[in-house]
Amino acid sequence: MVKEHNKKAIILLSGGLDSTTVMAMAKHDGYDLYAMSFDYGQRHLYELEAAKSIARAYKVKTHLLVKTDLTGIGGSALTDAISVPKDRDMDGGGDEIPVTYVPARNTIFLSYALAWSEVLNAPDIFMGVNAIDYSGYPDCRPEYIHAFEQMANLATKATVEGAFKIRIHTPLIQMTKAEIIRNGLELGVDYGLTHSCYDPDSLGNACGRCDSCLLRKKGFAEAGVDDPTQYTQPGSRGPGFP
Repeated sequence: MVKEHNKKAIILLSGGLDSTTVMAMAKHDGYDLYAMSFDYGQRHLYELEAAKSIARAYKVKTHLLVKTDLTGIGGSALTDAISVPKDRDMDGGGDEIPVTYVPARNTIFLSYALAWSEVLNAPDIFMGVNAIDYSGYPDCRPEYIHAFEQMANLATKATVEGAFKIRIHTPLIQMTKAEIIRNGLELGVDYGLTHSCYDPDSLGNACGRCDSCLLRKKGFAEAGVDDPTQYTQPGSRGPGFP
């Protein structure tokens, strides 16, 4: 017999546009929010400062910051001495996975979320992966999410004993960035709180040229709304990060 559980959601919160939109969706659906962010040795911590502000704004029940150092593994421009690509053609297609891919990152993050879900008695895990307007990461694809969910339901005491079934929610996975932004604005998301840049300056201003910045700018342009991001180029708008 499946045990009763509260309507709790674990949100993998990076501090970026997508994960914040997912948090707004989960709140709209009536979940109690439990946010999980990661200090994994990434190039900068501005995204974590953004995540803290977002968690406060959404009055999450708990915001858990997990420290797991992936710099020893390296292999990514986000965790190693590798330059972040700039000014790439984001409409050019191709099968090359960019060097900003962090080896097995979503698998690591989801594994932490899975452990916390068992402790919280919270079967619902939300993440902001996207398979349309994205940089080509293999762990953002629907087949990956499906496979991890299947594994999760074989892997824990709670699922094996029938306490609950793990559900990984990826509501943005088939949306364009413009559609994500429009949905978020309808839910009252303040995108000025979010941070997406892979390679900001010393003040936290977005470079405007990395893949993440280019996708973000493209999304706001196609959505027909102002981008509140503070970019390093003259004429940019919106708040930066201290």
